Amino acid sequence: MTKIIMNGFLGRMGNVICQLAEDNPNCEVVAGIDANLNAPIEPFPTFNKVIECDMPADVIIDFSTASAVPEILDYAVNRKIPIVICTTGLTDDIIIKINESSKEIPIFKSANMSLGVNLISQILKRISKTLYNASFDIEIIDKHHNQKLDSPSGTALLLADSINTSLGNKLEYIYDRSKVMEERKKDQIGIHSLRGGNIVGDHSIIFAGQDEIIEIKHQALSKTIFAVGAINAAIFLKEKKPGMYNMEDLMSEVL
Repeated sequence: MTKIIMNGFLGRMGNVICQLAEDNPNCEVVAGIDANLNAPIEPFPTFNKVIECDMPADVIIDFSTASAVPEILDYAVNRKIPIVICTTGLTDDIIIKINESSKEIPIFKSANMSLGVNLISQILKRISKTLYNASFDIEIIDKHHNQKLDSPSGTALLLADSINTSLGNKLEYIYDRSKVMEERKKDQIGIHSLRGGNIVGDHSIIFAGQDEIIEIKHQALSKTIFAVGAINAAIFLKEKKPGMYNMEDLMSEVL
């Protein structure tokens, strides 16, 4: 049984994770942390601040905000608890802190916790060089609900990075073409964001060539796929050694 502290349990994703954990015989949420907490909530102890939490746990799942990540990292390191970081929109300073913390505790970090997105990421690493060398232009479109704070999405950047890595990181990310009147350059990835309604998450990778277009698309129909991934990551991380882990590590061990 993996005992989980859920940071950001009142958020949309935190709520789904807590519900799924109730029906999962391999894990249990033993405490919830949320800055918006007004009163204690059952069926587990709840706290406004992570520093107030004294519950024994095997893993922390963080689905909060970027600004809250440094505090939860300090807590995890001080208590030697592995942590699954699902929060996106992280600054360079926070990413540096995550990497430093991974020297002391196991850290699982992924911009997207779904199996499908991460399989697409692996596919992109295999096909992008061939298509780029065949003069295909590469564009990414991400669509999310109107409450999402970061743009582009962490998933869009994850997919762009998968492509760019396979090409030696030589492509420039372009987020806005409205201010420059010029033809599209070959060494670019255009990344475009749409925000509206209650779109859970919709990502398209478009390879546009001469007289043909290849489009790879992933559509999330509910938040459940991300919650399942986060729980699987927590169970996976429980007894790991300090270091950085991701969905590729999880898939290679479980699948």
